[in-house]
Amino acid sequence: MSVQENIRTLDSHGIAGREIARRLGVSRDSVTKYTGQQDYSPKPPTPVPRPAGSVLTGFEDTMERWLGEDQQRPRKQRHTAQRVFDRLVAEQDYLGSYSPVQRFVKKWKAQHRHAGEGFTELVWPAGTAQVDFGQAEAIIAGTRQVLHIFVVTFPFSNMRFVQAYRGETAECVCHGLRTVFDHIGAAPRTMVFDNATGIGRRVGPKIVETKLFGAFKLHYRSESRYCNPYSGNEKGNVENAVGFLRRNLMVPEPEAASLQGLNDVLLARCLALAKTVHYRKGLPVGELFAQDVAASLALPGVGFDPVRYESRTADKTGNLLIDGNTYAAGSSFHSRTLTVGLRHDVVEILDEQATPVRSFPRAFGRQTETIFEPASLLPLLVTKPGAWSHSQLRPLVPDLVRDWLDTATATNRRRLLSAVDAASGSAGFDAAIHAADLLIQRGDTPDIAALGMLARRLADGSAPPADNVDLSVYDIFTTTAGTDTFTTVTTATGEIA
Repeated sequence: MSVQENIRTLDSHGIAGREIARRLGVSRDSVTKYTGQQDYSPKPPTPVPRPAGSVLTGFEDTMERWLGEDQQRPRKQRHTAQRVFDRLVAEQDYLGSYSPVQRFVKKWKAQHRHAGEGFTELVWPAGTAQVDFGQAEAIIAGTRQVLHIFVVTFPFSNMRFVQAYRGETAECVCHGLRTVFDHIGAAPRTMVFDNATGIGRRVGPKIVETKLFGAFKLHYRSESRYCNPYSGNEKGNVENAVGFLRRNLMVPEPEAASLQGLNDVLLARCLALAKTVHYRKGLPVGELFAQDVAASLALPGVGFDPVRYESRTADKTGNLLIDGNTYAAGSSFHSRTLTVGLRHDVVEILDEQATPVRSFPRAFGRQTETIFEPASLLPLLVTKPGAWSHSQLRPLVPDLVRDWLDTATATNRRRLLSAVDAASGSAGFDAAIHAADLLIQRGDTPDIAALGMLARRLADGSAPPADNVDLSVYDIFTTTAGTDTFTTVTTATGEIA
């Protein structure tokens, strides 16, 4: 611009074009061009056309036909630029490179885009929450696990909460929502979901929700809304939050002794987000979130118990099939119809009078082995001690107890199993089997009385030392050949000497 400005300045002073060219060292054509230009207003950039003779010459009609036919196909089954290139090479003997094809497809799609395509910016009122799941790894009790991270966001304030679960069931969703509700002291008026959250599905205008989530909404008086399938942009705030929380709260992988411990840490870290400033509104997130809470609903006097009850009939071995996994209720429950209570982390089995009889950690994914409580196998083994050799219980006991039972007679085996069964009722199976192990180490007979007393002391944390007691100190009160003997003499006064 400085050269052009100098040309026009000298021209405005009436200096001839030849002199201007000589002074500035430019051509006379340049002087004529810039002195004769009338409009210097900015112009929009225009694309520079590529030279003629493209390698696509002769292929344009074929590509346009393929892309035009795509308009009648499902969105996820249309041609990409790579697919167009592959077909040209395979079917049309195209010898050119990929880049011209990619540019052609991009230009064609831009020119044929409908006016209604694209996304619109959504405005969310205070008191609205968005819900979604993602996945992340964490180390629980020393074991690396892939967890499902449950994320709840409030798009008005951009406040975000996360909890980790082992599945994406309705029980997990309801438990996670209750945790967030109890934490903030309110329930959002509207919750936005998609079809992947396990509590409901939208197919066209029809929405089908699980009974558990229906009861959850009644409990808190909240409303639900579901996105169109494959339209994550309709809840973009939580979609972005899933990635944000995974990168910022779970890198490196967090470690915890239990899943509940991890969730306590995650909830505490989410609170720190309230101190940040909203990316657009320029106010602290915590200040905006106060408006979210104020616009939400008050909590009822009692929290919702997210449990789903179902009826199951046990097979002839007392096992129940629950969500594709086998749980052992116990042989005494064979062929009986029981009630199963499913929570996010626990499977509870109840008898015909709704009395709890078994409780198991809930398994997610397909388990190849039957899930059982060791104590539930004891009554059958007492009745049938010969089944010990192939029992599921055998690999779970200490080596000394296993060896003792392997070599014991049927009577002694039944006696020890009966003692462990009796002690398990009051002290628990772990304490009972530990007591049996200690008694065998000492060389004592593991009868019911001794094992039960020791198991209760182990359960209470007041176990005696494991070492054998040295009774040799009492040898001085005994007599042997060639030694003095003690004689009991009664004196005249009746005293013993």
